[in-house]
Amino acid sequence: MSAVEALRGDIRAEDPHSYARISVDPVTPVIGAEISGVDLSQPLDAETAADIRKALHNWRVVFFRDQDLTNDQLKAVGRAFGPLTPAHPIAEGLDDHPEIWERSVEDYRKRRVANDAAPPSRQPPRDYKGWHIDITFVANPNRYSILYGVEIPRFGGDTLFANLIEAYAGLSPAIRTLVDGLQSVHRTSSYDSAGSSKPRRDGRSPGPFASLHPLVRIHPETGEKLLFLNPGTTSHIVGLKERESQALIDLLYGEVTRPEYQVRFHWRPGSLVIWDNQAVAHAGPIDYAHFDLPRTVRRITVAGEPPVGPDGFVSRPLDGELFNVLG
Repeated sequence: MSAVEALRGDIRAEDPHSYARISVDPVTPVIGAEISGVDLSQPLDAETAADIRKALHNWRVVFFRDQDLTNDQLKAVGRAFGPLTPAHPIAEGLDDHPEIWERSVEDYRKRRVANDAAPPSRQPPRDYKGWHIDITFVANPNRYSILYGVEIPRFGGDTLFANLIEAYAGLSPAIRTLVDGLQSVHRTSSYDSAGSSKPRRDGRSPGPFASLHPLVRIHPETGEKLLFLNPGTTSHIVGLKERESQALIDLLYGEVTRPEYQVRFHWRPGSLVIWDNQAVAHAGPIDYAHFDLPRTVRRITVAGEPPVGPDGFVSRPLDGELFNVLG
């Protein structure tokens, strides 16, 4: 038995409801759990951080309520799981906290208006209703994403999360065999590049970025296979004709976003979400075009590594630099 198989067996053999330092309440059978009994404003000890990481392996995305965090405390939560990246390879972070990316609903609304006004085009990537994996246009996307609600409306602004491991497992064996050996190009879209003409304060290039990734990824911590399709930035599948590539992307997108693989999170002030960006796609705020209430969230990201496919293919950059680490 290989080390990866042993690790996978150990994780699956564990009782997903057995944790030493936290309480975990699953939301659906396949994705999402709410964690209680943790005050994230206090430093996370190693055992509690290990429990949260275990919950992430079991449920892919975890939710915390009623957390009151400063920016420094938010960053401390992230550092309990690894070194942090800058806020984004293109967009700048906060002036005093370059690790933190702040987004308001107005940012989404402006870009939606611009997208709706654009003429029809056959140029991929298409608009897939906001579904994406964070920052896959670089060759080393982040491992975990952490999102904290700062200003949250009384209703609206929900976020959807989808389990990419279940999406892969739900494919027929013939399709799994087909996609196991394919690679796809992920590149910055007009959405990602908005405002990128301004020079960055840290002197790094704002792009454009493009990377070659396996279409199926081996999860580096559990050994599971998952669909590594980013509806927001996957432009095409290498080696296929254009119509074949787009048809397969459309088919796989339909699998990634099947309702049975999803969980929907309703935000409240002080909510914090951690998701495994190696195994989860998300969309949100899903209804920003339909309400005018204020909504502000802050995100940090934990550094990751280049994805590896079932055939051993390792992601590599085609244009632009790697996602750097701040520590």
